[in-house]
Amino acid sequence: MEKRMHSTRAVSNKGPQIEIGIQPAQRKAIAEGLSRVLADTYTLYLKTHNFHWNVTGPMFQTLHLMFEQQYNELALAVDLVAERIRALGHPAPGSYAQFSKLSSVAEETAVPRAEDMIRQLVEGQEALVRTARSVFVTAERASDQVTIDLLTQRMQVHEKTAWMLRSLLE
Repeated sequence: MEKRMHSTRAVSNKGPQIEIGIQPAQRKAIAEGLSRVLADTYTLYLKTHNFHWNVTGPMFQTLHLMFEQQYNELALAVDLVAERIRALGHPAPGSYAQFSKLSSVAEETAVPRAEDMIRQLVEGQEALVRTARSVFVTAERASDQVTIDLLTQRMQVHEKTAWMLRSLLE
């Protein structure tokens, strides 16, 4: 006679429970924080892409290419952050309305001068670092090394990008 092993993992109406060593309330708090990071990232992506399309002036070629590199990097980051939210068991926000409510990065509907574009992107990069840093504490309390690693990498990218953009203004 064959013995069958039954999992002790609870199953709810929503599917299997997540058992990754992080309590549900902590996962929720981290996912909420990452949703703000996602909103900031997406808003900054859109702003950077907009500036890539609309930049003019003597620095056109340099800025056009730089902005393209930056929005491509942000597009990849959006996916990483959203997938981490999903891995924690929560839905990732995905609409302009949700991003607008969650983001600390200001939108731009006008077409500013090139130097003002650079200033706004510095502000956006730095805002994203502040948002990530605020979530870092929550992830650290939960011993969520995966989110800590993601946030550390994101902060490093945004701090370096802000520095490079600031250097254009000196």
